[in-house]
Amino acid sequence: MIQNMGTVDRALRGIGALAIAGLYFAGILSGTIAIALGVVGIIFLATSLVGTCPAYLPFKLSTKGK
Repeated sequence: MIQNMGTVDRALRGIGALAIAGLYFAGILSGTIAIALGVVGIIFLATSLVGTCPAYLPFKLSTKGK
């Protein structure tokens, strides 16, 4: 798969995933919202590690420099 995410995009997604995990483990998030944000956090973490965002593909977007 071709990478379409730049360094800043990947870092922000990673930080977002860590923030969601931190809120969950601190006991601030619970219930349905914790599950929903947990799924979002997992997606953020996976896309930041791989460097490809599937949502960018249909629109041919890229935050990666040339």
